[in-house]
Amino acid sequence: MSFVSMPRQDLLLAIDSLASEKQIDRETVFSSLEAAIAKIAKHKYGEEFNITASIDRKNGAIYVKRLFDVIESPSAAGEEYNPSTMLTLEEAKKYSKNPSVGDVVEDPLPEPEFGRMAFQTARQIMTARVRDAEKGRQYEEFKDNIGDIINGVVKRIEFGNVYVDINGKAEGYIKNSELIPGERLAAGDRVRALIMDVARSNSGPQIFLTRTHPMFMEKLFVQEVPEIYEGIIKIKSVSRAPGSHAKIAVETADPSVDAVGMTVGIKGTRIQPVINECHGEKIDVILYSEDPAVYIVNAMQPAKVAKIIVDEDTRSAVVVVNDDQLSLAIGRRGQNVRLASQLTGWNIDVMNEVEEQERRSKEIKEKTELFTTALDVDEMIAHLLVSEGFRTIEEVAFVELKELESIEGFNTELAVELQNRAKAYLAKVEQDYFDAGHKLGMTDDLLRFDFIKRPIIMKLGEAGIKTLSDLADLASDELVEILGEETMSARLAGRVIMKAREIAFGITVSESDENAEVVEAE
Repeated sequence: MSFVSMPRQDLLLAIDSLASEKQIDRETVFSSLEAAIAKIAKHKYGEEFNITASIDRKNGAIYVKRLFDVIESPSAAGEEYNPSTMLTLEEAKKYSKNPSVGDVVEDPLPEPEFGRMAFQTARQIMTARVRDAEKGRQYEEFKDNIGDIINGVVKRIEFGNVYVDINGKAEGYIKNSELIPGERLAAGDRVRALIMDVARSNSGPQIFLTRTHPMFMEKLFVQEVPEIYEGIIKIKSVSRAPGSHAKIAVETADPSVDAVGMTVGIKGTRIQPVINECHGEKIDVILYSEDPAVYIVNAMQPAKVAKIIVDEDTRSAVVVVNDDQLSLAIGRRGQNVRLASQLTGWNIDVMNEVEEQERRSKEIKEKTELFTTALDVDEMIAHLLVSEGFRTIEEVAFVELKELESIEGFNTELAVELQNRAKAYLAKVEQDYFDAGHKLGMTDDLLRFDFIKRPIIMKLGEAGIKTLSDLADLASDELVEILGEETMSARLAGRVIMKAREIAFGITVSESDENAEVVEAE
């Protein structure tokens, strides 16, 4: 790296070669060498001086200069006056014909000779600058590739964690928990993984890899199925139990394309490489549908669904199967139904015919009792309301009157009376709720916080949370401890607290939080 002792054209060639070898900007190499030359010049002429060096980008000529700020007088500069870096107007005329206060004048210096010690210093500066630039280049390169698959070679394994050489450019890291269960890697093995995150560090970019993330499987299909790569077939969702079972939902806007068949390939030729890469993971490819019922039925494959009941308000579904399909629908340790729930984003319960009938009978009984008590009507009227699909008192109170009038045996007078009774019942429930909250010392802002259900709010009041600010001041783990893990997960607790802070303190939260649904007990 003895650039400055070279002929000037050779110096330019050496700079170009280093920039190409390290894949860094040519200007970075120039500025690194200029900094090294300036350091040597300071060592020779005096550290107290402001000395810079520049290299002509066309011919390689080296220019070393001492710079001075032009001031009116030492007294005008005050305590900041430094004779090594400042000149008065009269002194500056030695270096410039018409200097003005505020100008910077240059004093050209001879190019310093690079002895052994000077060369070592220059080399150290150059090496450090180039290494930093290389680290920066690697970080930017891999940061832009988060979510992409890389190919690498296992360098070493420490405590189950795998360190991967990525094409000699950088080192990736796969935590033991991000490896597919049951797979065994050894030094020298080739491995593919997804870039999950990239962080800066003094030793270079830290590249965190994963083989268990659903996106890893998605990107494998992008590589194996040309129609997915070209966008003819789209992957809508992926759910995985890494190394065991996975489900992937696909769709296409082209009616002539068999999205599932093309993804699987003739005799499984396209899906098999993905299965092999995922350590034998069984993969169900299903067709996506905008109709939730159809989508959920497809997601339950390989089980055959006899009947499905969906509740779009709660995004929950009851899947009814024949007895011989029950174990297949649920899967080993509930894996099939759990993956179907993750794939669709719906809560799915699996039942046989007998269990579904018992569930429905119980539900009808509970709703009938609710309407009988709340509306003060006989069982026949309550049963008619349930049979017509009414589930809550709110629905009776605020549905259009003609829907109640259309029920067989009902008239306008009865419909109006039922709505009045429903509204009176809701008003009483509302008043009882606020009375109970006020007795606990709770403020209306917390009692009106409709992001969580009212029984949960009352539980907060009993635990000493009296205001919305009290809730906003909690940490997620504190809220989970108060309510219990069976009521609220850490993820939901975080969303609740962020929503409380948004309202109480005016702190803006992300769009995903703003659009979050009302949190119920899990």
